[in-house]
Amino acid sequence: MKQTNGNILEFIVDEQHEGKELKEILYDEMKLSSRLVRRLKRNKSILVNGNFITFHARLRRGDKVEAVMADEVNQFEPENIPMEVVYEDVDLVIVNKQPGLVVHPTKGHPTGTMANALVYRMQQLGESYKIRFVNRLDRDTSGLIIIAKNPYAQQELSKQMQRDEVEKIYLAVVKGVIQEEKGTVDAPIGRPDPEDILRKVYEGGQSSVTHYEVTQRIKDATVIRVKLETGRTHQIRVHMAHIGYPLIGDELYGYVDQELIQRQALHAETLIFEQPRTRGRVEVSAPIPDDIKELIQKLT
Repeated sequence: MKQTNGNILEFIVDEQHEGKELKEILYDEMKLSSRLVRRLKRNKSILVNGNFITFHARLRRGDKVEAVMADEVNQFEPENIPMEVVYEDVDLVIVNKQPGLVVHPTKGHPTGTMANALVYRMQQLGESYKIRFVNRLDRDTSGLIIIAKNPYAQQELSKQMQRDEVEKIYLAVVKGVIQEEKGTVDAPIGRPDPEDILRKVYEGGQSSVTHYEVTQRIKDATVIRVKLETGRTHQIRVHMAHIGYPLIGDELYGYVDQELIQRQALHAETLIFEQPRTRGRVEVSAPIPDDIKELIQKLT
């Protein structure tokens, strides 16, 4: 599939695909979801050689199929908030989120969020796209967040997330010295009380798997890298507390010492995934933030 701009997906019919119906190209070759196809069809935004034609029409070699995704307006107010973009292409942008920044406006945080910062950045660059967060991080977790610029990119990356094909690696500092070099926590996580934000390990929870590896042992603490096999809310924080090594600075599940660090020592360090349009491998890493570096120095 050819890359033109972020809002247009293009496919040129070759000898192999000659004679196929338009709908076969859309679903089988361009990998569009039925939801996206319905929306594009309703807007007459699926074109062959610039024309809107029936979905059952058979295509000829050289025909150009275009799926044109319209710009959508964001409802967020622009705010000049510092933000570090570590990767960007026609379909997505990846930000290294600083700790303390809420991702999306909520009742408790209607402004001052990453979404507000992204709208400001768009205005500065003369761009326009609807903000679609592919993954989320807690306010006090730093690190990498993917934002899709169009519905196709969101669709394809969400599929990769659901199939656990996105490799997510975190760095954390936990209380206590872990003796083994590596380990796996396979324990279901859920929220027994819908009114309580706390997640717990219990039989009625969702299957959750966390792999960890020791990178450094320091005074009554351990620096670990964590790879998530599943992506449950608070998964690392719950699992590490469950095995007796809570995250330092974690007010919900961990060990708090305000002199050491002002938030949970958790950083989304690396993301590895398949670019939704080109299918190329993308690997992005974010450096360890200063407060976690300072925490390690204090404990060393």
